[in-house]
Amino acid sequence: MTAAGTGTDDVPARDVAARMAEAAGAWVDGLDAEQRRIAVGAAPGDDPSDAERRRWFYTPTDHGGLTFHAQRPAQQRAAMRLVATGLSTPGYVTVATVVGLENVLDQVEGFVTRFDRERGRDPGLYYLRVFGEPGAGGMWGWRFGGHHVSLNNLVVDGALVSTTPCFLGADPATSPLLGGAVNRPLARVEDLARDLVRSLPPELAARAVLLPKAPSDLVTANRTVVSPGDRVIPLAGIWRDERFPDAGEQARLQALSDAIDDAAGYEDDDHAAVEYTAEPRGVPASELDAEQRGMLRALLGTYLDRVPPEVSPVRRYDDEAALDAVHVAWAGPTTPGEPHYYRLQGPRLLAEWDNTQRGANHAHSVWRDPGSDFGLDVLARHRAAHHG
Repeated sequence: MTAAGTGTDDVPARDVAARMAEAAGAWVDGLDAEQRRIAVGAAPGDDPSDAERRRWFYTPTDHGGLTFHAQRPAQQRAAMRLVATGLSTPGYVTVATVVGLENVLDQVEGFVTRFDRERGRDPGLYYLRVFGEPGAGGMWGWRFGGHHVSLNNLVVDGALVSTTPCFLGADPATSPLLGGAVNRPLARVEDLARDLVRSLPPELAARAVLLPKAPSDLVTANRTVVSPGDRVIPLAGIWRDERFPDAGEQARLQALSDAIDDAAGYEDDDHAAVEYTAEPRGVPASELDAEQRGMLRALLGTYLDRVPPEVSPVRRYDDEAALDAVHVAWAGPTTPGEPHYYRLQGPRLLAEWDNTQRGANHAHSVWRDPGSDFGLDVLARHRAAHHG
């Protein structure tokens, strides 16, 4: 599986794939013909027919697939049963919480945000699509997404081979609960990284902190393929359609996008300092002490343990040499509550985080495999073996 090198003969990857196939088949079988037309896409492949499966978003746009609104309650439950097969229990709870935050965000914004739809912040607008025919043979996959959630899974010959990109966000990142408690769905994803960077001695901290100010968003954004030189894409560009039919709504989105970029205050040299590079920036774990290495392992778990424990690649980093190759880079202040960004990068690993927007109360996090997001390397090998 992604980032762990799991092959298609891996028993846990097969067990998880079997649960996915059973749940996916049950969901599709419970749909009517019109629902299936929207819910089922082309089978994965190493050709242009696979382009839609490789599109992903984290903005409140059309993610492609059948929405909760378009399903009856029993169908919604079957959909969530499929979603749960791709997640650990903490991962599932976090996804469900992020979906529920749409109601909180709507209240924060005064129940007025619309974008290009009737309700801009809408927990009913999460989209599920199955690609191909679920089963033990051939290739199939599924995608679940909506605002601040994107889960992408590929199964080849009965084994789960890819679970990335895997995106989770939270807006608000912090919100109040009764009795003085707070709701922070991604708290450990943020706090562990900050604690790690703050623990570095001055000479390492100077190398880990690339810039004293943070970019406005994830550097690699929602690109299908991560490439050296990737830089932040303005918010208005991370939408399925280039423009809204409603000119007024388009103008409001563009104004919001411009304000976010202006707040970051990035010039060309700043973008160059944090752009994605094939050679990792920052400090390698090989230079960290034992306590810091423990923090890094725990931080990696907040990304890699989103998937079922049987297939999480987190155990890979029990190997000291594998951990040594992971680099930590940060941008922005390390003071809690200030806009900041970080990334973890190593062989077949990229984790990115930002909490910069809405007064640093709007968080994004993504786990990617730059060499095999969407299982593209597996598809290429499969095509060569079967059609070469």
